[in-house]
Amino acid sequence: MLALPTSALRSLRSAMPGSTRLSVGSSNSVRALATAASPLTWTPAPASKPATLHLKSGHSWQGKSFGAPNPRTFGEVVFTTSITSYTESLTDPSYQGQILTFTQPLIGNYGVPNNFSGTSPIGSPKDVDVGSFLESRGVQAAGVVVSNLAERFSHFEAIESLSTWCARHGVPGISGVDTRAITTLLRDQGSTLGAISIGDGHEVTPGQEEYRDPMAENLIPLVSTKTPYTLHPVGGASAAKVHIALLDFGAKSNIIRCLIREGASVTVLPWNYDFTAVQDKFDGLFLSNGPGSPYSIPEAVETTRKTIAGWDKPIFGICMGNQIIGLAAGLKAYRMKFGNRGHNQPVVALSSTGTSVKAGRVYITSQNHGYALEYDPNESWGEWQPWFVNANDSSVEGIRANPDSGRLVWAVQFHPENAGGPDDCQGMFKDYINECIKKNQETLGGKVSPGLDASQVGEAPRGSLGAKVETAAELAV
Repeated sequence: MLALPTSALRSLRSAMPGSTRLSVGSSNSVRALATAASPLTWTPAPASKPATLHLKSGHSWQGKSFGAPNPRTFGEVVFTTSITSYTESLTDPSYQGQILTFTQPLIGNYGVPNNFSGTSPIGSPKDVDVGSFLESRGVQAAGVVVSNLAERFSHFEAIESLSTWCARHGVPGISGVDTRAITTLLRDQGSTLGAISIGDGHEVTPGQEEYRDPMAENLIPLVSTKTPYTLHPVGGASAAKVHIALLDFGAKSNIIRCLIREGASVTVLPWNYDFTAVQDKFDGLFLSNGPGSPYSIPEAVETTRKTIAGWDKPIFGICMGNQIIGLAAGLKAYRMKFGNRGHNQPVVALSSTGTSVKAGRVYITSQNHGYALEYDPNESWGEWQPWFVNANDSSVEGIRANPDSGRLVWAVQFHPENAGGPDDCQGMFKDYINECIKKNQETLGGKVSPGLDASQVGEAPRGSLGAKVETAAELAV
């Protein structure tokens, strides 16, 4: 591993008067750090050790470790076809419990940005601080598998390497393995349980009983907020057009940003919150993405079923939210062979909605899911209908209530918030908020619903308050 010159370290220290620890409350401080003397291109990380990726099927690949040198880490081994945005993928809460294999051969070349700057990757003037620059406040995947790891990086916003970042979050990685062979195997036999073993005894195959299936557990309490909190658009509560409740199954930060950009106040609720008890305080309900099986949270399914049956305001779901709405509507979900994970999945719209979705068009989407809703064309869905289908495998990619049912309910299996990935479907957020505004005007004359009382909400997470990140200078001392 290459060493950072001592002169550069001194320059980095001098860029932080009075301290070698960088407060992430200032994005200007981060940029000043990155441009002091020269941009950061390397940060110290634990030394690599011999490592092996074991699969429960009996296959194994030897390489070398990076990130946290944990002796052994178990999880479900899956792959993503994403070419860019590894930082967004690794902070996606839907990857909880999974060992993520990247098919893109070179990973780490643009490093990792300051996740607590209080800003967003696109820097929209409509953005507010939602608690993290990336999709959550830490690395969510259980482990990382790459072919070639870039230990040197180049990006004007980068403050550390992928290896250093993973080490700080206790996540192990393995590089120098044939990810093409791994991906081919997973496509043929399906996602399988595995383990990353590092250091002494790494080549020893774990016993079959040691492998843990995270999909058999309820992972959502690990990633959902514990207490409700509210975020307002630029201009504060008085600038809000509507007030949306978001059931948090592991919501990506950009979902919240997209709602706020359209002028909504958003109250984020724990996954098992009894929304029916407070539904009259909101103009719409949004169900987020999340990890694991939709069958692991029957409480949320029942809450959604009651809400659909007894509430006439707009409801929208993404990913896990799509599956929860489907189960609440009486449909069934199944575990896919290897899931759809990547930022390049084509879907076909079966019907038009709002201004952003036109029937017959193909949209390129960002996806991360291992479950989908079952569909038998010979069976009636009653008041429901498929909205999108996958152009590759014909799986259901979205559902909606029939327009003549009177219900304002839509859901998609993919990620229209495009973090990372294409923005083909980002207009869905505008369409949804417009429906909420329209319904609000019909029922309340345009008066925005109040949301929860102040005594019912806690403090919203803030990226720019109180969080700290180690710098290259401090790590090298």
